Amino acid sequence: MKKTYVLDTNVIIQSPAALHSFEDNIVILPVAVLEELDKHKNDDAERGANCRQAIRYLESLRTKGSLYEGVMLESGGMLKIETNYNSVEIPEGFYRDTCDNRILKVCKGLIEKGDNVILVTKDIIVRLKAQMMGVPAEDFTTEQSPDFESQYTGRMDVYTSDKAMGEFKKKGISPEYIYTVNGLDRIDVFPIPNQFFILHSETNEKKTLLGRFDGSKIVPLRSINEEPFGVKPRNVGQRFLQEALMQDPEIAPLVIVKGTAGTAKTFYSLAVGLQHTYEVSSRKYRKILITRPNVQFDEDIGFLPGTEEEKIAPYLRPIIDNLEILVDRNENERYRNEKQLRDKIDELFYRGVIVAEAMNFIRGRSITNTYLIIDEAQNLTPKQVKGIITRVGKGTKVILLGDPQQIDHPLLDEKTNGLSYASEKMKGSKLCFQITMKSDECLRSVLAQDASNRM
Repeated sequence: MKKTYVLDTNVIIQSPAALHSFEDNIVILPVAVLEELDKHKNDDAERGANCRQAIRYLESLRTKGSLYEGVMLESGGMLKIETNYNSVEIPEGFYRDTCDNRILKVCKGLIEKGDNVILVTKDIIVRLKAQMMGVPAEDFTTEQSPDFESQYTGRMDVYTSDKAMGEFKKKGISPEYIYTVNGLDRIDVFPIPNQFFILHSETNEKKTLLGRFDGSKIVPLRSINEEPFGVKPRNVGQRFLQEALMQDPEIAPLVIVKGTAGTAKTFYSLAVGLQHTYEVSSRKYRKILITRPNVQFDEDIGFLPGTEEEKIAPYLRPIIDNLEILVDRNENERYRNEKQLRDKIDELFYRGVIVAEAMNFIRGRSITNTYLIIDEAQNLTPKQVKGIITRVGKGTKVILLGDPQQIDHPLLDEKTNGLSYASEKMKGSKLCFQITMKSDECLRSVLAQDASNRM
């Protein structure tokens, strides 16, 4: 029996392509959804753009037949607009004319007619209300990644022989000579391109080497002795992170870094960026471009007073905090002259070494020879992250930073955000390096590390 999927507006606003995701089943758009699309079609940023894209697609279908009777989709299914079931009874206390409840009426009416109905919505409250009405409901899962604990980390602990470790620096290690252990069972390992490894001696677990799978064998890290902009890696995660960031943009144009707060994701990214932008002897990029997606900010920037720089300044405070440490490494003297410290940072912006822009000013551009840092990337949608990565020009390196467990976007979670989406889709690409920092690699403070582990 074919299923009937009733779509909520928020599904289409996040992913207009959702209309193609239900195979040969029936897709229903209640008229309330059309009204919501019309209401938001002139909104700024992604929401308005997605509404307009969906409306244009509906217009193209309208020329092929009556949407009220049903139009065939390329997937083999059928799309229908439903205007009936306004008189369906809903539980006492539910407002009758809200868009959410009008959609629930359609679902209930179709069920009473005998259809095999499933409501698809990203709104948890609507799913709860649907359950109260006996309406099956689920999230839109097509663009979902695994749970955070199951997501790709870009790193792995393995074992190998002392002989292989002795020859590692000259020959590397073939994947057939590494393994992991589950209890007493020895398990073969099938590396992913650019995956990082902690190699343990099978006779002495504390004897370790660090390596990366280059597609054919595990090789030593190239930047093991580097100290970008005077910064020295302080744990294994930072050594892996440094290796990924130090690679030329032709080799690694995309770096994805996930991890809890305080693991130096932003700090280390800025350090490497300054090394390859500010230092003339090792210059690879013409500038560092920084952006931080912020849900409310990206929507409302046009209404804030001041220039673009003045508008985005409050949202770049975390960047400034890291730059204060990088431009003056003397911890005892750093804050003795606050004006002098601020002048050093202002000079980086004044000279164009560092440029900060709002996310909605970056989308759609072709960015070349740039070190592009996207901080808090867990607040991007899958469509946004795709739009940014696919716009990267020659000589540009993109660094996506964030914590999928700390999300501000109302329609995203650890499985549906753009950072996790990019991580899963780019896993295995020879052009992408990934690393997930561990909570015990938090270096912000003793309290920050303890809270990261406990909370």
